Amino acid sequence: MRVEEKIPLIVGGQAVLEGVMMRGAGKVATAVRVSDGHIETEIRDVNSIADRFPILKKPFLRGVVSLGESLTLGLRSLSYSAKMAGEEDEQLSDGELAGTMAIAFALAAVLFVAIPTWATRFFHTVFTSPVALNLAEGGLRLAIFLGYLLAISRMEGIYRVFQYHGAEHKTIHAYEGGGPLTVERVQACSRFHPRCGTSFLLIVMLVSIFVFAFLGWPDLLTRVVSRVALLPVVAGISYEFIRLAARSENSAVRLLTLPGLWLQRLTTNPPEDEMVEVAIASLAAVLPEEERARMGIAQEQEKDEAPAPAADEDAAAILAN
Repeated sequence: MRVEEKIPLIVGGQAVLEGVMMRGAGKVATAVRVSDGHIETEIRDVNSIADRFPILKKPFLRGVVSLGESLTLGLRSLSYSAKMAGEEDEQLSDGELAGTMAIAFALAAVLFVAIPTWATRFFHTVFTSPVALNLAEGGLRLAIFLGYLLAISRMEGIYRVFQYHGAEHKTIHAYEGGGPLTVERVQACSRFHPRCGTSFLLIVMLVSIFVFAFLGWPDLLTRVVSRVALLPVVAGISYEFIRLAARSENSAVRLLTLPGLWLQRLTTNPPEDEMVEVAIASLAAVLPEEERARMGIAQEQEKDEAPAPAADEDAAAILAN
């Protein structure tokens, strides 16, 4: 009787400028196609704060930690890719990285929290129930989110990033399917993945509708502050759902992941073979030698290896793709 080998590692990643970031097996690698055509790869060790404080690995807490560390990793990789692609002269310092994250969070709070809750006041002539007003606000937030994705998906520069996003998904599918990691095999895989960050964000939007629905309808400032304060709760719940859905064989649970997969039609594009090569190089860099051999990949030379903070391996289940 033939015994199938199980994939021992959880891997995930992110598209960056002209490249792909992958993480797994205690490492994060960012591979970028530079101007002369060859692939540059930065490899760093990852260490999560949850390794030092095990309580942070508990359900609902682990999602908040993983989300924060995933965002940090993503920005570092994006900064590296911008430098390698010739978009920036140097990578962001720790201070610049913190400032960038703070600005991004503030803009997200304005766009997805302040504007929807302010605009809902126009529904007072239709709804009087606080629950109905909160649900209407959630609908507006979801509409803004979908409109934002639709708008950026039509931008010429973003199209290539979304092609690399598709290459990342296809490569992870090929790995999880047992390989081999060849361009032909990867291109035959789906560009839609249930652990995608797009799916996670959609779940965050939907969960927030139900969490915020029962908060009453106080003044505008209180509504904005309460929603921002409860974002860790929403993220923790959403993480647990993604984690469950990724591992469950239940058809009802799988059905709930379909909207996220449909949404990936906006955030992924069919990649070129050269893009798939970059994604394979990035994934190969975070796999142990025996896994590379099993996937039919020659051992890659590790470059620019340096320690960096990151999420634990299960973080791949959130913003994995």
